[in-house]
Amino acid sequence: MSQITTHILDTSRGEPAVDVTIFLYQYQNNEWEAIGGGATNEDGRLPDMVGDDVSLQEGTYKLKFATEEYYEGLGINTFFPFVEVVFYLMPGENYHIPLLLSPYGYSTYRGS
Repeated sequence: MSQITTHILDTSRGEPAVDVTIFLYQYQNNEWEAIGGGATNEDGRLPDMVGDDVSLQEGTYKLKFATEEYYEGLGINTFFPFVEVVFYLMPGENYHIPLLLSPYGYSTYRGS
């Protein structure tokens, strides 16, 4: 079974981004369906965003990171109210999708 994990590093602070809400969507029938999510832990990680009852199938998925909420909590203005990362999942593979974040920029990649 495939698994999707993520972590966020706030590069402007040099620390993990704690308590960032993340939503996981699957693209089905020409619309996005919410299938999981959660909030990052003290290490900026969300290791398991779907329950045992959800089986990830081949297809298109999206992670939506609630970055504005995070920076508002720190009293910092941000240019991005949220960050969306869309990717294609192949069956049987695990996906780690990190987010390197600052108030005015971000980058992501497929990690291991």
